[in-house]
Amino acid sequence: MTSARLQTAENLTRLGTESAFEVLARAEGLKAQGHDVINLGIGQPDFSTPEHIVEAAVKALRDGHHGYTPAPGILPLREAVAADILRLRGVEVDPNNIVCVPGGKVTMFFAIMMFGEAGAEIMYPNPGFPIYESVINYTGAKAVPIPLLEENDFSFDADEVLSLITPATRLIIINTPANPTGGAVPKSEMDKLAAGLEKHPHVAILSDEIYGQMTYDGHEHVSLLSYEHLRDRLILLDGWSKTYAMTGWRLGYALWPESLVDAATRLAINCHSCVNAGTQFAGIAALEGPQDSVHEMVRAFDERRHVIVEGLNAINGFSCRTPMGAFYAFPNISGTGQSAREVQDKLLSDAYVATVAGTSFGHLGEDYVRFSYANSVENIQAALERVREMYN
Repeated sequence: MTSARLQTAENLTRLGTESAFEVLARAEGLKAQGHDVINLGIGQPDFSTPEHIVEAAVKALRDGHHGYTPAPGILPLREAVAADILRLRGVEVDPNNIVCVPGGKVTMFFAIMMFGEAGAEIMYPNPGFPIYESVINYTGAKAVPIPLLEENDFSFDADEVLSLITPATRLIIINTPANPTGGAVPKSEMDKLAAGLEKHPHVAILSDEIYGQMTYDGHEHVSLLSYEHLRDRLILLDGWSKTYAMTGWRLGYALWPESLVDAATRLAINCHSCVNAGTQFAGIAALEGPQDSVHEMVRAFDERRHVIVEGLNAINGFSCRTPMGAFYAFPNISGTGQSAREVQDKLLSDAYVATVAGTSFGHLGEDYVRFSYANSVENIQAALERVREMYN
């Protein structure tokens, strides 16, 4: 029998991956072999979805919501999103400009596909969420990194960002608070960026604010939506996965400029038709119900943040800045004399602690390793002790 010789499209060779899932698979394999693996790699809250949200989905299914819904999401969900944007960001928006999708990645994919093609440039944070650069490369556009440096607490320098804009720039991606660094952009830099973008009306902005409710030490999240002159070209990405511990539910949303809503809706129809019906009712319950669980989870992350930063700074060869948002620590491991990938692999194979090499988030991630503190204090302390035993 002749073996198939299939020729796939060339652009698939430019599509990257998300290494956190590769590490997760290796960690699960070691667990299956009987090893006690502590996973500080995956960016997933260790909390359960609040019960009232689960019950809303169950009720929706029992009430017969089993069919297709409008591609952008049912109107009550989009109205709930609009009300939540008003509550959190103080801006009144049209529910018709909201498109609900199965997870935040879908919005990234849609936005980058809209603006990415050969000859175009798209700017993205580096180190940053790996899907940004992956999809930019997939489209054939030039990926232009926005450096997030340790000496700036992993914020960007607005003047540097503006200096990178060219006539070919189509889209700028901003993520604050940020994955993988935990950095959060101060209002002074946001103000400077927003003012400078007035001179570049040809540039769209994708503002990834999925960690917007996870900030610490009195840091106030600054949404780009608060700058009125940017709203006609701003795509706001947010969702339920992190805030409500709903990663597996696959539910996110974007607020699109009116000029792009039709394109986003057509992409949704071509891609996934609509979001799972029951999940949409869960999303309504999350936004309209009690927010106690959100505040409790953020308080727990804050406690863990202090534990992990203090612990990492006590390890030879490690130095760690205090993250201002999200649930990631991003220590500098250059003092170990090992590369980021070597540290990642050694920690998993020898100490059974799962982390993610900084290079998984871009070339500027060399000398760093991401630790997620979306795990219990007990597990974090146990993992830190294992790391100390290796390097001290």
